[in-house]
Amino acid sequence: MADNKITTRQHTADEIDVAQELSQLESICHQLIDKAKSLGATEVDVGVGKDIGLSVQVRNQDVETLEYNRDNSFGLTVYFGQQKGTATTSDLSEAALTQTVEAACNIAKYTQADPASGLADESLMATKPVDLELDKPMGITADKAKELALECEQAGMSASSEISQSEGATFSSHRNIRFYANSHGFSAGVPSTRYSLSNVLIAEEEAGMQRDYWYTIARDATRLEPPEVVGKKAAQRVIARLGGHKISTRKCPVLMTPDIARGLIGSLSDAIQGSSIYRKSSFLLDKLNLQIFPEFVSMHEKPFKKQGFASTWFDNEGVATKEQFIVENGLLQTYLLTSYAARRLNMKPTGHAGGLHNIEVTASAGSFDSLVKQMERGLIVTEVMGQGVNLVNGDYSRGASGFWVENGEIQHFVQEITIAGNLADMFAGLVATGSDYDNRSSIYTGSWLIEEMTIAGS
Repeated sequence: MADNKITTRQHTADEIDVAQELSQLESICHQLIDKAKSLGATEVDVGVGKDIGLSVQVRNQDVETLEYNRDNSFGLTVYFGQQKGTATTSDLSEAALTQTVEAACNIAKYTQADPASGLADESLMATKPVDLELDKPMGITADKAKELALECEQAGMSASSEISQSEGATFSSHRNIRFYANSHGFSAGVPSTRYSLSNVLIAEEEAGMQRDYWYTIARDATRLEPPEVVGKKAAQRVIARLGGHKISTRKCPVLMTPDIARGLIGSLSDAIQGSSIYRKSSFLLDKLNLQIFPEFVSMHEKPFKKQGFASTWFDNEGVATKEQFIVENGLLQTYLLTSYAARRLNMKPTGHAGGLHNIEVTASAGSFDSLVKQMERGLIVTEVMGQGVNLVNGDYSRGASGFWVENGEIQHFVQEITIAGNLADMFAGLVATGSDYDNRSSIYTGSWLIEEMTIAGS
């Protein structure tokens, strides 16, 4: 193995002085708001993101890439009455920021007035900061990141003689500051950290090669799965794909693993976005307070979840977030409305500028194994490909792979198939939601057992 000892300065995710950065950002934002108002703007908001990151990828026990980044993003929106102008920059120098303010104001003066434009109402602004424990800097250096990635890859490669090669193991560490301010007087910043470790492996047989992976992610690096566990899980997953068989076209029950089920919730979220509703481009139009899932399904939004991946006490407009049910006992409880969408629909903003803030799906059934037995005969879907989701009519068609089940037991791997249905029918035809929760996302759900889908095979 080549000697890839890292001799560069040891950057870590600790290299943001959070208190100083927040103070500087608050001062800059207020100066820019004042500058825009002096140019005639009636309302102003400013969003800033600052990120520092370190990523190390190893392959075949050598360091392949080492990346260190510092990124800035700055966005300013001004309103001249109901005329709106927006400008962005990644240069946070005084001259560049001044030019950005002037550019936004010039754009606004030439845009058409929109009755729905403007900041969210001042009365909706968040006023009670909450410590959500999102910032957990661990001081991980490049050498330490390299060590973790090497250990992960070694565990995966040594798990079985059927593993032929590695496509790499990667450790990443990021620390971010998100800051938002507006002319209502709202001003707040939130620092956060995120760590991840992944491994991608290839197994080989006479019929060809298979590829699979595993990863772990957390706000706090001490809550990551150990490197050897990540490597071994990646190995187990790719080995399970060997010895696959094709299946014929049919209709049958489908069991979607948690990471695939999350995609369905993502489609639900997109379909109930205010923009989809006021444009009348959603299959869930006019479904508010109506049954879209069986009664056992509830989806609870938890924006104050400690160390959650989408936790926040204010949304991207400064509106206070709150715990609420998106779906309760199968009934759709709310659309996801920004202030603009709310005005278009003559409704109230729901605190969803920027999307959902942690979703937890109630479990109606037990473990993954119990769901497999309950399904008895059908398809477990572990991977989907393509973008075949039509939110206007709900049609769903994706390339897929997974495992065929007979008599409640997994028989063999299946690939080169397409699964198809309609989201409305899939939601209504949900038979059970499992307790095999996957905590690697802001969408916290177990597996979903769907009564029937069309499988296009050989």
